[in-house]
Amino acid sequence: MRIGEAASRAGASTKAVRYYESLGLVSAPRLANGYRDYDERQVRRIGEIRGLVRLGIPAEQTRPFLDCLDAGMAAGDDCPASLDTYRAAIADLDRRLTELADRRDTLAARLADATARSTPRCLFTPTEEHV
Repeated sequence: MRIGEAASRAGASTKAVRYYESLGLVSAPRLANGYRDYDERQVRRIGEIRGLVRLGIPAEQTRPFLDCLDAGMAAGDDCPASLDTYRAAIADLDRRLTELADRRDTLAARLADATARSTPRCLFTPTEEHV
């Protein structure tokens, strides 16, 4: 099947499929007319990558899942290396959540400080001329 059909069946865009190919995660032989010819195995790989990317795992880090599928496992996360990738992604999310919570706390504290200081001293009201 051609790239558009393979992408559609896997829930990805043709641009994404080309990107996955550039990373060496997906490959398809070329027909005599130059078109790529994708099979069901590649569609499954594209779908696996797409699903992982939706979870926040970069395409570049999906190889353990693809290797697991290539080894004949029923699912891409039936192998220990895939589970390690999940653990790393969760650790990254935890770090980012902590950073976001810290930023929120800082913003809330600054808002509280600014609100406590607010007095009628600030008499300037922007007009359309000043905006």
